[in-house]
Amino acid sequence: MKLITKIVTFLFLIFTSINLAQEVSKTTNLEYRNPDKFKQMYDIMATPNMYRTASGAPGPEYYQQQADYKIDIELDDKNQKLYGRETITYTNNAKESLDYLWLQLDQNEKARNSNSPLVENNKTDPAFTTQAFSRKYLEQDFDGGFNIEYVNDSQGKPMTYTINQTMMRVELPKVLKHGEKISFSIKWWYNINNYLIDGGRSGYEHFDKDGNNLYVIAQFYPRMAVYNDVEGWQNMQFWGTGEFALPFGNFEVNITVPADHILEATGTLLNRSEVFTAEQLQRYKLAEKTFDKPVIIATQAEAEAREKGFSTAKKTWKFKAENVRDFGISTSRKFIYDAMAVKTGNTTSMAISLYPKEGNPLWEEYSTRMVAHTLKSYSSYTFDYPYPKAISVNARDQGMEYPMICWNYGRPDETGKYTDQTKYGMLGVICHEIGHNYFPMIVNSDERQWSWMDEGLNTFLEYLTEMTFDPKFPARRGPAKNIVPYMSGDQKGLEPIMTNSESIRQFGNNAYGKPATGLNILRETIMGHELFDYAFKTYANRWKFKHPTPEDFFRTMEDASAVDLDWFWRGWFYTTDYTDIGVKEVKKYFVSNEPTKEVAEFMKNRRRRDTKPGAMVYMVAEGSEDFKPEMNKPFKIVDYKALADYVNENFTAEEKAKLSEPKYFYQVTFNKPGGLVMPIIVELTFEDGTTENHYFPAQIWRKNDQEVSRTFATQKAVSKILVDPKLETADIDTSNNSWPKTEEKSKFD
Repeated sequence: MKLITKIVTFLFLIFTSINLAQEVSKTTNLEYRNPDKFKQMYDIMATPNMYRTASGAPGPEYYQQQADYKIDIELDDKNQKLYGRETITYTNNAKESLDYLWLQLDQNEKARNSNSPLVENNKTDPAFTTQAFSRKYLEQDFDGGFNIEYVNDSQGKPMTYTINQTMMRVELPKVLKHGEKISFSIKWWYNINNYLIDGGRSGYEHFDKDGNNLYVIAQFYPRMAVYNDVEGWQNMQFWGTGEFALPFGNFEVNITVPADHILEATGTLLNRSEVFTAEQLQRYKLAEKTFDKPVIIATQAEAEAREKGFSTAKKTWKFKAENVRDFGISTSRKFIYDAMAVKTGNTTSMAISLYPKEGNPLWEEYSTRMVAHTLKSYSSYTFDYPYPKAISVNARDQGMEYPMICWNYGRPDETGKYTDQTKYGMLGVICHEIGHNYFPMIVNSDERQWSWMDEGLNTFLEYLTEMTFDPKFPARRGPAKNIVPYMSGDQKGLEPIMTNSESIRQFGNNAYGKPATGLNILRETIMGHELFDYAFKTYANRWKFKHPTPEDFFRTMEDASAVDLDWFWRGWFYTTDYTDIGVKEVKKYFVSNEPTKEVAEFMKNRRRRDTKPGAMVYMVAEGSEDFKPEMNKPFKIVDYKALADYVNENFTAEEKAKLSEPKYFYQVTFNKPGGLVMPIIVELTFEDGTTENHYFPAQIWRKNDQEVSRTFATQKAVSKILVDPKLETADIDTSNNSWPKTEEKSKFD
């Protein structure tokens, strides 16, 4: 009997526990499904701590690691190989000790045994060019991975290391404690890819007519991965899309190339007098004092002469860069070189362009001017440009950025002619890639995880910069209306902005367009220029030369503006919801001395403690049961005794002269078929053709997410009501935005 009792008791406890767990689960799910679009983001954002504060600023315990490099590389132009040796000095500023180090081997994405091609969809094309068929099915794949010859400690002794695709783990002989440094050396080489054939963000372009190569060299050395308070080592593999997370450090780089090459790279050139001719040196000194237009340093005639030489002699260019996260190089005997000085605040930098003759006349006319304009514009929204130079390199079909240097597409045809599309495309990519110096080269977000934090913020500033360069600039991204085709697309093909870089399907729209549009909506419609610009500049200055997270950005924008934006971040960044706000119904009201049946019922159900009997003004809706044609007349205070008595008793003659006397009353009900909450922007058009604009903050939806109503009291009769007249909110369907209803289809259908 006791055994049976124990069994029954045990089963009862299990049953009770299951029920309790189910109830807790239900409660949790209900909480998670809380429909309030304005709830705070405690359920989504990381908890603030001593490393990153609730205000969005670095905390008192914030730290970051440092990686310093001394690198010697040599370019084999004849065989398209690069050989290198480096010494890395790594400083552990974390409070915890490290057992090993992780380095990025991004060139291994091009290795013959790389897994990167294996994770992509691969269908059979119905037709190939003979060259494409041969490359796909007959020829061996290009082998561009790192060949590591050794990893040695500071005494020259071999260190144990393990290569896992694009990452390399280096074992430490003893733990690296807080504040300690370790130095070690690596020797390597790799085959440089022809990026027009083998793809890639760097490599070389070959010119068949003259046999020369134009090199844009990056990811060319084993690079330290980021270790931080958020996730420890950022050692996610490089699959080809998510870009690079890197620590800051100082670089000393010696680059040996053919003696007839012109070269530029990250950092300050230390031996200009050894690698420039006397004439070029003199021209460069002039450029350092010239702020209004570019000065040609290496001319087209000089470049054309060099193209024919193919020197077997060598020159070594020596660079030093401080507090940068990466290093880029471009070199060719084809380069024309121009430069001018640009001032941002109290700093002066050089705006520089390198381009082959194939880029002229377009590049000589526009490139360096756009570099200078971009530095001035971005600095006005963030901080003075801190580096000594910014370089734009013309490389076919490229658009990629590194500290102080970037490669950009855009060339005229063989006769030197170009279309507006070519011109503005080139200007746009130069602006964008130069702008990346700010995001992420200085405000150093994790590109491997969150592409939007550099691409989206940069695209937003690119749009502002393009508009000040040329008010008629055909910007592709930024204006709200431009993102509508994407946001109105099939939800199955969309994912939130807050999606890892490698999992984004429509990369341009998701990582560039939508976040840039969101920031533009915040600036133009929700926050206004003054509040937005102050908060954005606060974020940039808080996190320059540091590693911010999305939460740091979200929190700073609110902290510095006193604008609650959780509803905006939640909807725009964490969902694929869209904006669709329309006019559901419009009722016209008239003032009456006598209550109608509807009004009497309303009064019966509503207690009024503040009004004595007889002191009432009644509103009658046109079309209601007791509506009489004589009610349809303009409102005048003197026609309504109770109101006239109140005015006479409570206002002086001077005050009465200032009172409004609206003649028409319209109750407008707005509905929201779309999931996103947005401000309601309303344009009233009157019968005389004049207009009046009204703005209602997004919080108008806080108590009813389906529909809300507002009454407009006007001096003139309204002939039209239009929601979002300037297309500021990315409304995907404008066919329901107006009253009276029109048969007009959405502009985006």
